[in-house]
Amino acid sequence: MNILEVKNLKKQFGKFTALDGVNLEVKSGEIFGFIGPNGAGKSTTIRVLLGILKATEGDVKIFGLDAWDDAVEIHKRVAYVPGDVNLWPNLTGGEVIDLFVKLRGTNHKSKREELIKRFNLDPTKKCKTYSKGNRQKVALIAAFSSDADLYILDEPTSGLDPLMESIFQECVMDVKRQGKCVILSSHILSEVEKLCDKVAIIREGKIIETGTLDELRHLTRTHILVETKKTITSLEKLKGIHEIEKIEQGFSIQVDTEELDQAIRHISQFGILKLESAPPTLEDLFMRHYEGREKVKEEGTGGVM
Repeated sequence: MNILEVKNLKKQFGKFTALDGVNLEVKSGEIFGFIGPNGAGKSTTIRVLLGILKATEGDVKIFGLDAWDDAVEIHKRVAYVPGDVNLWPNLTGGEVIDLFVKLRGTNHKSKREELIKRFNLDPTKKCKTYSKGNRQKVALIAAFSSDADLYILDEPTSGLDPLMESIFQECVMDVKRQGKCVILSSHILSEVEKLCDKVAIIREGKIIETGTLDELRHLTRTHILVETKKTITSLEKLKGIHEIEKIEQGFSIQVDTEELDQAIRHISQFGILKLESAPPTLEDLFMRHYEGREKVKEEGTGGVM
């Protein structure tokens, strides 16, 4: 069952097109990663999902309801954490958490206390004294204390230290095990890679790739360090081989994942003494798209800087 369906979403601000034909599907129990460079359209998309912005064109449905017309009903089942949390300065962190939880009509006091302890937050301090990281903790505790069906998290770990990021990841996996759905927008690609079942990459308002990590990895390259008994020849003639670099005892090469088998067969003829490979990461995929687009732009302008 699809929790979220976005079809041909377009959003314009005057003559500027912020979103241009975005299509997304998120199923129940799925953690969906949403990544892209700053200004790509991530936050604009999320604001449309939340009913804060009205789509110029397209169809956006959450729980089968229209994101704009039925926003109030949808919000009863959604928990949202922005990347920069603003809180009431004269309320304590605990008071803000209680307020958010009561607004949702739930009262999981034991869950609230457990999360405050896990995130190491002092709930008695006023919000005006909190650092950015502590403000994020308040929002995360309030979100995970509620009984939501969909969690929309827009750069949620901004300001958190690595230990707290780990606690956050545990909380996301907890709600996944409960069959809940999470949309995670993040710049921390390792976090997305660790948590997400599917990923969509957005750039300049368009989705350029979407799918599971395994489906997307065919577009990435595996890094290989190899030492052989005999010097490897004809590497540059092989399909899918890039960035060949001679190192002290052998070669460092980048191999398109779909050509990996053929590359290893060729290299093995020279007597492999040592072979190290690093699996492709989401960052490799993201940077490959980014660099490819920049090259196209340069070629289109004749390479003039």
